[in-house]
Amino acid sequence: MTDAPLRVWLDRDDRLLRLRLARPKANIVDAEMIAAMQEALDTHRRRPGLLATLIDAEGPHFSFGASVAEHLPHRCADMLHALHRLLLTLVEGAAPVLVAIRGQCLGGGLELACAGNLLFAAPDAALGQPEIKLAVFAPAASCLLPERIGVAYAEDLLLSGRSVSGDEARCIGLVNEVSDDPEAAALAYFDRHLAGLSASSLGYALRAVRGQRDERLRVRLAEVERLYLDGLMGTADAVEGLNAFIEKRHARWEHR
Repeated sequence: MTDAPLRVWLDRDDRLLRLRLARPKANIVDAEMIAAMQEALDTHRRRPGLLATLIDAEGPHFSFGASVAEHLPHRCADMLHALHRLLLTLVEGAAPVLVAIRGQCLGGGLELACAGNLLFAAPDAALGQPEIKLAVFAPAASCLLPERIGVAYAEDLLLSGRSVSGDEARCIGLVNEVSDDPEAAALAYFDRHLAGLSASSLGYALRAVRGQRDERLRVRLAEVERLYLDGLMGTADAVEGLNAFIEKRHARWEHR
């Protein structure tokens, strides 16, 4: 494990902000990772001439997801608030966010990716929201996925907890491009399509294409956060599912 959960640097003559999850192989999106990403974005996102951000990960997997321990009732409020603030920072940013995905991209890892604009994935990547298998739901993905891939595909992933390959993700519109080297594909996209643009005009183009989406996401995130904390966390099965995962045993559902 590295000392810092995130590597941060500027690339392409300081026009591209690089954020790399740096705790392989799991690259868990925990409180420390969230705080590091928030700090990096707050520091650099208004840099003059910044054209894009690229998020990728060390090791064979993008991320196994959020910390399950931090989802337990006595900790989840702070975690959800911080994660949703980070996702809104990405969604509402003035420069597009590119995401390069290898291996597993699950749970909070996929929520992080879906806050980006352009996703590049390996064909054998595994993208999914498995939270329902622990008797919880994915608050941010419940808002982000319908916006990105439509309600029908979003319901499939959120209600089944299944994962899709990079190839299937491309077919349903979850990712933009499939490549054996998604980092190289993202960099090639930047070099070919973004590098020569005006940063200020690109920011206005982002605002134009987003329309009312940002406000919808802000309202919906607050709604699902309340549903998660005030509703789901009061059920026996949600707490049982999380504890069973942590204790590495089969859950015993009470269906309440």
